[in-house]
Amino acid sequence: MDEEPLDCLIVGGGPAGLTAAIYLARFHLDILLIDAGKSRASWIPCTHNHAGFPDGISGKELLERMRVQAQKYGAKIVTDRVSKLERDEGSGLFAGTWGSGGESARTVLLATGVTNRRPPMDEELHDEALARGLIRYCPICDGYEVTDKKVGVIGSDSHGVAEAVFLRGYTADVTLVAPHDALKLAPDDREKLKMAGINCVDGPAQAVAALDKCIVVDTAEGHYTFDSVYPALGSDTHTQLADMLGARLNEQGCIGVDAHQRTSVEGAYAAGDVVIGLDQISHAMGHGGVAATTIRNDLAKQRPILR
Repeated sequence: MDEEPLDCLIVGGGPAGLTAAIYLARFHLDILLIDAGKSRASWIPCTHNHAGFPDGISGKELLERMRVQAQKYGAKIVTDRVSKLERDEGSGLFAGTWGSGGESARTVLLATGVTNRRPPMDEELHDEALARGLIRYCPICDGYEVTDKKVGVIGSDSHGVAEAVFLRGYTADVTLVAPHDALKLAPDDREKLKMAGINCVDGPAQAVAALDKCIVVDTAEGHYTFDSVYPALGSDTHTQLADMLGARLNEQGCIGVDAHQRTSVEGAYAAGDVVIGLDQISHAMGHGGVAATTIRNDLAKQRPILR
């Protein structure tokens, strides 16, 4: 560990973490961002939902632009995975450890995100289909792109029903497919599907082929061909480091924060999809800006930040 601690250690290099890095670097603070390179934003082949890019931009290009911007102002970025995070009660400092080393910091920002659960299919086929827009994970982001197309939703609970009904606002041809067994839905969910005219298909289901402009799903009721498939299987929130610090989680299993992105642990903050909210790039960036400004002002209460 360096003798002089960082002002802030940022864990996670998605839109939230990188926005915070840009802000904090421009506040003339000494920061380090550790990124494992697993941001969900990097999956996006092309988003047309991000303000300022009318012709769209890929997730990878957006993240790279943000990294360059943060580094331009002095932010240090390391590609690695933080495996351990502790807080010393005496000094109040945080100690982070990763494969190539470690640092101590006055504050820490957790922007560790979530991972979508994938549908049952070959990994290589999944990645190919994702790159071509045959598999999509965010109807809010790209529902417009499936307007009047044939859409399959893989899911079997209320979450799957809600996503299918949401997509019905873009196209009349929506089918809800159970991932494993027969669809087991509450009566009110079945009524929602019936009212929306959404087809239902029992599982097990497995995407088996990505053709020129469509994806084939094998089900218990035969083969179905869709222009795009939306997995509605939930996600896993990356709260392991928050657990190490003893930070409070909310009922949804996300990191609990106040209106300024402070966690229940003094000096620890959280932003982005690891915090409950709208899982959107714009929302994560807003979290990052709020968290960074709060961090700067909280540090200034401890000692003046003078140039």
